[in-house]
Amino acid sequence: MFLGEIFGPDLLIVVIVVAVLVFGGAAIPKLARNLGSAKTEFEKGLKTAKTKDESATNASDASETKAPETEK
Repeated sequence: MFLGEIFGPDLLIVVIVVAVLVFGGAAIPKLARNLGSAKTEFEKGLKTAKTKDESATNASDASETKAPETEK
């Protein structure tokens, strides 16, 4: 409940005003665009790592399930 009172709409307005004063009005869209592309690249990296991990897991599972061949 206490955090809800601190991070209310008043604080959001103050943060936006300070960001505009510090970065300037023209830099805010560039910053938002850069954050969006960073998020996209991060999600792409997570997806790539997940598929690599799944393929490695599937390959190890396949090698474990093969029955060992015995020589006669």
